[in-house]
Amino acid sequence: MAVGKAASRYHKRSVERIEYERMNAVEDRMWWYRGLRALVVQELARALGEAVSGPVLDAGCGTGGMLARLGPAAFGVEYDPVAAALACKKSGRPVACGSVNEMPVGPGALAGYVSLDVLCHGGVDPERAAQEAHRCLKPGAVALFNLPAYGWLLSAHDRRVHNVRRFTRSQGRALLAGCGFEILKASYWNTLLFPLMLLHRLTERDDAPSDVRDFPRWLDLVFSAVLALERAALGAGITLPFGGSLLIVARRDG
Repeated sequence: MAVGKAASRYHKRSVERIEYERMNAVEDRMWWYRGLRALVVQELARALGEAVSGPVLDAGCGTGGMLARLGPAAFGVEYDPVAAALACKKSGRPVACGSVNEMPVGPGALAGYVSLDVLCHGGVDPERAAQEAHRCLKPGAVALFNLPAYGWLLSAHDRRVHNVRRFTRSQGRALLAGCGFEILKASYWNTLLFPLMLLHRLTERDDAPSDVRDFPRWLDLVFSAVLALERAALGAGITLPFGGSLLIVARRDG
């Protein structure tokens, strides 16, 4: 039995390593990652412009693609040591190994907290992680969360990247408000492409590979242009009514 459990853990770690290596290889080229980062930079800059100053944390920074965009005062926390090493190398920023459930950061140390598709992960307790984010932020500091949308959309891709939950806007707002955050913005995005996403989810096999991959150049450009339109709409203050992802910007209360 012990041998079987050890073999299972080894297999899981091997699968995770493959996924991290795939992410590291394609995240700077893939339309979804580029669109997400551009959106985060846009919304975080607007929120931080009216907030306190200080360091920004990429909590659960993966292989470091977003961390490299957050500026010289940013640093990362990543649970997986393989991903943490890749993130440090890619971003040139400090990356600590640790869990978002129990942050290796002192109280009130941060001006900004970024969490991109982390609260959905099987190893994360969403309420505890949100409480830890609140603890680590200064009064008046901001947090930005990106979450996959709609529990009924859990898919083979989610299983590949160890996601066990997806969120509605009301669920995301309630979670963060319950942990002491004031919600500044809560909008779905990846809206115009949502019908294609839904069709893909309904027709994919249970053993389908992760969606993290290179796309044909022409298709990548089309999808990127669609996300740019949505980004402009969100920047203009428009709230999108549905979509494959959910963006929430919140402020730590006093």
